Amino acid sequence: MAMPQQYGAFVQTTNVWDVSQLQSIDVTSPEFKELLLRLYQNINSIALVLNIKDTGMYQLSEFVNGQLFFPNPANNSSTAQAANDRQVLRKVINIGALSNAGSTTVSHGITVTANTTFTRIYACASNTTNKLYIPIPNSGAFDASMEVTATNVVITTTVDLSGYNICYAVLEYLQS
Repeated sequence: MAMPQQYGAFVQTTNVWDVSQLQSIDVTSPEFKELLLRLYQNINSIALVLNIKDTGMYQLSEFVNGQLFFPNPANNSSTAQAANDRQVLRKVINIGALSNAGSTTVSHGITVTANTTFTRIYACASNTTNKLYIPIPNSGAFDASMEVTATNVVITTTVDLSGYNICYAVLEYLQS
């Protein structure tokens, strides 16, 4: 099993016991106890790897996505809080249609405190009529910027992007 400091997280897929012996094994034997121990170790490895995988769910509500950030650097030997890795939260905001050279503002509903740190902020807009799609932020012909305030997601366009009728913003953040 990979440790959190290594790249990736993978579960061993090779057999660690002889399956042909499972039906004939004596449940009071040392071999059966060994089998149970190996089975427990495999389940534990699966749980450890599963718990550090980035979850590919994009919800409209706050969701712990499985990413871990280093411990809060503000914590030190005089703080009461332990130096643990911090869970990353993800929330998708349905922006709707973009504006004609202006700002589109939508409340994100996140409780922003002094301990909130955003780690990723991005969006994608879709023009379903013409089958066109653009990332945000974007510079060039489709100049669009994005910012997050304490209460809102704001997407500002300098050209008419009102044909982009669907836009989803993805916010990932820490609360410690």
